Amino acid sequence: MKLRVVHRTGYQYSDPVTTSLHEARLAPRESETQRTLSHALSITPFPSVTRKRFDYFGNRVQHFGLSEPHRSLEVLATSVVELRAPRALDLTRTPSWEQVRARLSSDRTRDILDAYAMTFESVHVKLSPQIAGYAASSFAQARPILDSTYDLVRRIFSDFTYDSRATEVSTPLEEVLQKRRGVCQDFAHLAIACMRAQGLAARYVSGYLLTRPPPGKVKLVGADASHAWFSAFVPEHGWVDFDPTNGVLPADEHVSIAYGRDFADVTPLRGVILGGGQHELTVNVEVDVP
Repeated sequence: MKLRVVHRTGYQYSDPVTTSLHEARLAPRESETQRTLSHALSITPFPSVTRKRFDYFGNRVQHFGLSEPHRSLEVLATSVVELRAPRALDLTRTPSWEQVRARLSSDRTRDILDAYAMTFESVHVKLSPQIAGYAASSFAQARPILDSTYDLVRRIFSDFTYDSRATEVSTPLEEVLQKRRGVCQDFAHLAIACMRAQGLAARYVSGYLLTRPPPGKVKLVGADASHAWFSAFVPEHGWVDFDPTNGVLPADEHVSIAYGRDFADVTPLRGVILGGGQHELTVNVEVDVP
């Protein structure tokens, strides 16, 4: 499956911006199931300085700065990726979640040590008795970890309503849990918090989703927008993706852009500006088959 993603971000400022520095995480990742065929980042006005690097989590980052006064900024990322579905897994034939938790807390091999860092609280993933209580029914004694995780994902999909007006980036998870409403970012953070409450490793994934519903079927939530899901870690299996917003295991229509502890690590575009006054933000995403 080949997909083309066009992600356009625009800022309009009420006053001139004299100087600005930005960083973008808009380039697709490389993996066994995803290969980038092309990627281009167009910035208007043309930046005075640019620099590329990989961050701590291996995400591709482009820094850029503008030193001339400007009242608008447009960042256009265009990517073409080739995707293939991950190998099929029998979710019931994986170690129990207690066995995985024990390995994470005691094994100091490189892969497991890296995953262990994803068992702790982070900026947007705070643990609480309420979250641990919600998670508990999915993690019965000796239940296989991926079977438990998929049960959690299906419960979030069933129990929560997608509502773009219900939350903001800073909305606490306890409020999301109480309202039973939110967006893909909230559902990914909630699932991650539930995993970490059990001492398990889970990471946030940002990217995009293509949906092409068959006749008579409902279109999946998240198409033509930035999307978020999460991955659970299992020794000897690695990271396995789950999409709680749609209650599925991603196959070949989810494009991964960045991984991190939570959204704070993978923000698509952020920066610091001098001047500008008030600003208006517009974001448009198109995902299609080229």
